[in-house]
Amino acid sequence: MDAVDETSSFFDTAPLLKDGDIITRKLTQFIDQKSSSSGIGPRRVVCVTSGGSTVPLEQRCVRYIDNFSSGHRGATSTEYFLKSGYSVIFLYRRGTCQPYCRSLPEDPLLECFQVTEDDSCIQVQVQESHSEAVKTAISEHHAAVSGGFLLKLPFTTIFEYLQILRLIATSMQMLGPSGMFYLAAAVSDFYVPWESMAVHKIQSASGPLDMRLAQVPKMLSVLRKVWAPTAFCVSIKLETDKEILLEKADAALKRYKMNAVVANELSSRKEVVKLLFLL
Repeated sequence: MDAVDETSSFFDTAPLLKDGDIITRKLTQFIDQKSSSSGIGPRRVVCVTSGGSTVPLEQRCVRYIDNFSSGHRGATSTEYFLKSGYSVIFLYRRGTCQPYCRSLPEDPLLECFQVTEDDSCIQVQVQESHSEAVKTAISEHHAAVSGGFLLKLPFTTIFEYLQILRLIATSMQMLGPSGMFYLAAAVSDFYVPWESMAVHKIQSASGPLDMRLAQVPKMLSVLRKVWAPTAFCVSIKLETDKEILLEKADAALKRYKMNAVVANELSSRKEVVKLLFLL
C-alpha cells in the first residue's frame, strides 16, 4: 500500500473532526483575503504547526500517549513570520506556547495582578513590574488577529492534527508558490486505530495492558505531492543521537522532497540547529 492509500485508509477510519465546517469556513475566508490582494499578487501565507499531538488510548479518552513539546519554537517562529510580512495559519496544540507570550512573566497569572479597594469598588491592575510586557503582548497579538494576519486553529489528538492539516493544505493550493509550510509540531509516529480502540476507560483490574500501536502514515509525501504540491515546505527533524541526526535529516529531505529540513539534537536544540536545503 502506497502513502496515498495509507493516508486515505487513516482518514476513512478516523473519528469525525469536530467543527470541521467551521474550520473550513475560517480557512476559506482567511485565504481568500490573501489570494485577492490588490494587483500585486497573493500575499505570502505560511502554515506553522506547533506543539505535540496526543494518541488516545480510549475513544472516551482518559489516558493518552504524549510527548514533551512545549510549542515554543512554533510560537516564536510565528512572531518572526508575521514581522517579515507573512500571514500565518497557526495550527497549535491546546495549552502550549502562544505567539507574543514568551516575554510574559513566568509568575502564575494571578500573581501578575494587584487589587486595590475602596468603599465603592474593587480595581484590578497589572503589577507595574509586568505592565509593559503584558501590554506589548496584548497589543501585538490583537493587531495580528484583528488585522487578518493571524488565524489560530487548535488541535489535541493525532486525528485532529492530520485532518486539520489536510484542510489547510488543500485550501492553500490556490496560493501556489506563495504558500509555505513550517512543520514544527511534534507529530506522533504511532497510534491506536480508532476502530480497535477501547470505547470506555481501560480497567486496571483486567491486568497488565498489552496494546499494539500502528504506524501513522507518512503524510509529508502526500502533502508535497497531492495536497499542496507547489508550496514551499520546511520540516523539523529531532533526534537524541547526534551520530544519526544529519543522516536522518538528509533522508527526510530527499524522501519527502522537502525544500528544507531543520535538524536539531535533543540536548542542544535551543542553542544549535542545522539547516539542510534541497538544491
